[in-house]
Amino acid sequence: MQLTESSEMYLETILILSKKHEKVRSIDICEYMNFSKPSISRAVNTLKDGSYLEIAPDGGITLTEQGEKIAKKIYERHTILSKCLVFLGVDEETAVQDACKIEHDISDETFDAIKAYVNKFSSEKSEN
Repeated sequence: MQLTESSEMYLETILILSKKHEKVRSIDICEYMNFSKPSISRAVNTLKDGSYLEIAPDGGITLTEQGEKIAKKIYERHTILSKCLVFLGVDEETAVQDACKIEHDISDETFDAIKAYVNKFSSEKSEN
């Protein structure tokens, strides 16, 4: 199953929320993403059917190994791209918004090059 940008965003959101909350629930996702309960319910069920997440009897949502792998990849892209744009002089709010758009479409090759640049630039900056 090829994931859509929207599905990737849900997985990334669940990962972020799982770092903040002991248990992630649909309502947490609704509040974080500012989406309606029916939208979240449809997305969560689609991701569950695709084996990207599991829903416990008490409503707790956890990522499967496959879901977590994708979520971490998207989250890393978001973080690195945001840093890169800030390094280039973009204000942080705009950098975060733009990184969110870019993270889903960028090739692995281009992302790896940007990541290497950001890591090199970060280490050079911390040495000075």
